[in-house]
Amino acid sequence: MSVKLLLTSLIICLPIKASSQGFAGLGTQVEGFAIPDRQQALTFPLDHSPHSDFRIEWWYLTANLNGDDGREYGVQWTLFRTALSTEDLSGWSSPQIWMGHAGLTTPEVQYFDERLARGGIGQAGVTPQPFTAWIDNWEMTSSDRTLQNLTVNASSREFAYDLSMTASGPLVLQGDNGYSVKSASGQASHYYSQPSYSVSGRLTLPTGTVEVLGQGWLDREWSSQPLAEDQNGWDWFSLRFDSGAKLMGFILRGDSGDFSSGTWIEADGSATPLAPGALQATPLDYSIVEGRTIPVEWKINLRDHEVSVKIQTINKQSWMGTSFPYWEGPVTISGSHTGRGYLEMTGYE
Repeated sequence: MSVKLLLTSLIICLPIKASSQGFAGLGTQVEGFAIPDRQQALTFPLDHSPHSDFRIEWWYLTANLNGDDGREYGVQWTLFRTALSTEDLSGWSSPQIWMGHAGLTTPEVQYFDERLARGGIGQAGVTPQPFTAWIDNWEMTSSDRTLQNLTVNASSREFAYDLSMTASGPLVLQGDNGYSVKSASGQASHYYSQPSYSVSGRLTLPTGTVEVLGQGWLDREWSSQPLAEDQNGWDWFSLRFDSGAKLMGFILRGDSGDFSSGTWIEADGSATPLAPGALQATPLDYSIVEGRTIPVEWKINLRDHEVSVKIQTINKQSWMGTSFPYWEGPVTISGSHTGRGYLEMTGYE
């Protein structure tokens, strides 16, 4: 059995796979793992590192880019960690499973690739000083222990990118000082973001290389049961307005109703959590994507901040056909506010 097939089998056998208990099984109940604590203050740079006592976490970067060819692009780089148990074992006995996703969106094509690794053998991981997150030859690195300056790269047979990023604002603690509630029954995660990167670099496509400039957004999140058992997917928006303000918002879809929340971020980086239900997101148009009916145009209303905008996708077919498939791609914003952002949608069958 090949290493990739072995790792795929391990991931499929994990308790997170049960689709009846949240997207990718993220609503399954677990024992032995840590539970997010509202009273636990986030500490930096410590919390840039892995939290092996929790079942799942990720380092999740998206970027809206303009090419020197006059075209718009989007890039995604994600490293996921999932634990089989809380045992502290090394080598092939390590219970840590790592998965990397890389995406590159053009107006016509969605490129993506996936990497799988077993922890403990050096193939993937995150180290704090200097900060480095990697899987195979994909890397997100910083010259020190902060996330202020990053270099990010990934490559596959069809595409590659190499980007440099510098943050112009502070880290943003999502929810209640980093404690982000995901359901009416109280499921939660620890969650913070760096939404203020300036990005420069190069994309490599089958048609050649493109120099790019743009803006990036990094999310960090960890939990053990982030969804309720009846929640089966989410629609997540990271929106950067031309005014300098930003909005992170999500709709978690469930059999007993939807749950929405998010954070309003002022131009200076100060953040205000949204009350559950304050964010209103309504699909306006759909498209058939890989045999699924996916909303590709949205209306977003946030009355408290006088936001009424239309969200339109750059490429309606921005499908990530990975082990747990989902839609992920760049969007444009029009209406009461203008700007650009990213949209992620999971759980569409």
